[in-house]
Amino acid sequence: MITRSTIDQVYETARVEEVIGDFVVLKKSGSNFKGLSPFSQERTPSFMVSPVKQIWKDFSSGKGGNVVAFLMEHEHFSYPEAIRFLAKRYNIEIEETQQTEEEKEKANAKESLYLVNQFAQESFEKDLWEYPEGMAIGLSYYRERGFKDETIRFFGLGYAVDQKDFFYKKALKAGYSEEYLVATGLVIKNDYGGVDRFRGRVIFPIRSMGGRVQGFGGRILSSTTKTAKYLNSPESDVYHKSQVLYGLYESKKAIAKEDVCYLVEGYTDVIQMYQNGIENVVSSSGTALTPEQIRLIRRLTSNIVVLFDGDAAGLRAALRGVDLILEQGMNVKICTFPDGEDPDSFAKAHSEEEIKDYLIDSAKDFIEFKTDILLKDANNDPVKKAATVREIVMSISKIPDPIQQEIYIKQCAASMEVSEPVLFNALAQEQNKTQKPVRKISNIQGQEGSVIQKASQVEQAVNPLFYLERQIINILIQYGNHEATFDELIMSSDEEGNLIEESKTILSKVHEKVFLDLQQDEVELIQPEFQSLYSQLIESYQLEGELKLEKIMQQEDPGLGKIISDILLADEVHQLHDWEKKNIFVKDRQNSVGQLVSETILTFRRYLIDQKIQSLLEEVKEKKSGKLETEFLEDVMQYQSLKKLLSKKLNRVL
Repeated sequence: MITRSTIDQVYETARVEEVIGDFVVLKKSGSNFKGLSPFSQERTPSFMVSPVKQIWKDFSSGKGGNVVAFLMEHEHFSYPEAIRFLAKRYNIEIEETQQTEEEKEKANAKESLYLVNQFAQESFEKDLWEYPEGMAIGLSYYRERGFKDETIRFFGLGYAVDQKDFFYKKALKAGYSEEYLVATGLVIKNDYGGVDRFRGRVIFPIRSMGGRVQGFGGRILSSTTKTAKYLNSPESDVYHKSQVLYGLYESKKAIAKEDVCYLVEGYTDVIQMYQNGIENVVSSSGTALTPEQIRLIRRLTSNIVVLFDGDAAGLRAALRGVDLILEQGMNVKICTFPDGEDPDSFAKAHSEEEIKDYLIDSAKDFIEFKTDILLKDANNDPVKKAATVREIVMSISKIPDPIQQEIYIKQCAASMEVSEPVLFNALAQEQNKTQKPVRKISNIQGQEGSVIQKASQVEQAVNPLFYLERQIINILIQYGNHEATFDELIMSSDEEGNLIEESKTILSKVHEKVFLDLQQDEVELIQPEFQSLYSQLIESYQLEGELKLEKIMQQEDPGLGKIISDILLADEVHQLHDWEKKNIFVKDRQNSVGQLVSETILTFRRYLIDQKIQSLLEEVKEKKSGKLETEFLEDVMQYQSLKKLLSKKLNRVL
């Protein structure tokens, strides 16, 4: 594990404008730099880099963060991979945390497996291009498949010489340990010595998302040999076939840019499609699709198009994979090729434009696809048709998004000629089998002007609470350590019990005002990301006496960095459009911070009370509690009084 001191040194040394400048053409714009978004197709620059704040923001896609977040988004590195990349770029020596002997041994063994695989890939590739057998058999095969030489080199394809221990002897001579040659599966050890697993096969290296060789796929070329046509590396500490996708490393940038991933069955399907312009394509390498593989794709896009030839086995496999994709919250379409065609042959026989047009025109939504396939089997049998409807509803039940579920139910009702209420009822039955009940927002208890808000997670849909909470975070980041005046309305009573209003102006730091107001009413933010950021911001002010955003952004969670960059660069978007040249000037909020804080907090508290009142009224209507109706009314009146008081304060602020 990389030490904290190394991570700190990387952040202190790395310059966001230098690193991003290696990937994006940047031009000076005031104190910042701007350029075309690397995440979308555009002609007008919407990508901004701030050297002063050491952050970036892409206004076209909404992405943003620090230098590490850029590498994670653009290069799809993991957090440690991004740190190592920057350390290498700036010649920083990486220190690892103290490990036990067992941990060191395990880490060294894993690294050794990667090194052996890398040597094997280079060896197989060299034998393909330079060894007579490799050139005569392996290279001829690839060229017969229609692969260009640059494509063969790009994918690092190779050939394993058809001799019992050709590679084994070469690896031992190069100093590689027999233990790791066996552990990777490159060599099989028996009573007669070491035997090359992939001998006599063309080789397809399988890489991780970061580009390291994890394993291999090998195809036998001899038609007389009685052995499996395709052979993969066995499971090891660096290769788990259920967790890898062939072509992911080569295709990841195109997948993210096009925002869709084409999923095929074989190695040659990927290579042929890629060579013919469809670069956003990966393969499950002939294995059944797994949740781990789908989650790899989800890091790059939420859209998958599964490509299959028209045979029955392929179609059945497509149906099984659809439900897994839906469970991961992905959007899925199915595209089948004409009889006798597969992605490899189709791509070879058509131009790039023809392939793209076919994929767009022929891709079917999973409801349409599943309906077509299953209804063919039903053959107008009412019982079989009912079973088909149930199976489609079961697939819909796996979709996490309730809005998408409703849309698909309506679509299914129209195509299957079944009423929507019946389908919604069937959907509810499926959900009751598999899902836990949704938690409700817990009670808010009032006590002489105090409101306790303890809420469960709510949807980040368009709602005022989300924007109010974001505004609170915005205030803490932008103005947290500023001093401002606040007009407080204090309520008291005289000897006769009459309410007296007193107005008092106080001077306070913004973060103290926000913290005390929310703590006084025991109010918590609801959005998880805002909860976390709020706690860290307040802690930074209270312990450090100032805001240290760079520390907060140096986390593995890129989401927090994105929120911060959104806020810090929001007011600077006018530089992209030269608004000042058009006599449009951005209002400076710094002069009215006190009003902004009071307005936001009061509106936030009033909205929470509105929610509680609505909740109480619904309880009365549905009689979900043993309380008397008069007790409910008393609670409602109490909250209405609180709301009236807050509205009065809010009106004074405005």
